[in-house]
Amino acid sequence: MPVAFRNKLPLALLVAALAVSAVGLVRVFADEYKSGIPWSEPRVIDPGASGSVPSDAVVLFDGDNLDAWRGGNRWKIEDGVATASGGGITTKQSFGDVQFHVEWAAPEKVTGSGQGRGNSGVYFMGAYEVQILDSYDNKTYFDGQAASIYKQHPPLVNACRKPGEWQTFDIIFKAPKFDADGKLVKPAYMTVIHNGLCVQNNFELLGGTSWDMAPKYTAHADKLPISIQFHGNPVKFRNIWVRDLTTEEPTK
Repeated sequence: MPVAFRNKLPLALLVAALAVSAVGLVRVFADEYKSGIPWSEPRVIDPGASGSVPSDAVVLFDGDNLDAWRGGNRWKIEDGVATASGGGITTKQSFGDVQFHVEWAAPEKVTGSGQGRGNSGVYFMGAYEVQILDSYDNKTYFDGQAASIYKQHPPLVNACRKPGEWQTFDIIFKAPKFDADGKLVKPAYMTVIHNGLCVQNNFELLGGTSWDMAPKYTAHADKLPISIQFHGNPVKFRNIWVRDLTTEEPTK
């Protein structure tokens, strides 16, 4: 075989290979998968600067007043901070699936131990509690420490800061669903982000979070208020807001 022909052969093979690849790419794009579901265009919102409130959030406490809450007049507000006292507070508005944000601080002066240290909690629908507690170097039962789903599931890690320091909860709550006869159709789920760390990962709740009985579901409305507990400790709160996550199924 002449030398010149031998040198051209690899080039010819390369061209052929590229041609086959091009045909393959055209086939890939021509067969692009499409679900056919007529999704609605996602709304545009302003997430805000770090530490601020998203534009689609319902502000429940911005440091000024607790007018969005029943019982808010019992809590002391000073320098943009609300301190728990005299009883719990409950939102005047009802919610279903939500993202709930709250910043809280246990008392800087440590008194008591276990459940007696910086105790409070966030209740969804009056039945499902995420525990607030000073769990910094404070032993208690694991399914009752800070960021636990009370009496059902301890946090994956203890992310508590020191007493007196500000802490954040971002809680994704998916409400349970019941049929017309009150039968459970879909359980509740919770994801909890404590100080930026995921400590509850889409946990399936077994029912209400009671102190003195096993969890069970009792039928209730699709939307109900959110409460913050007063458990005898002057826990501080600031920057509380909630986003509605209720979605409608796309039309088939």
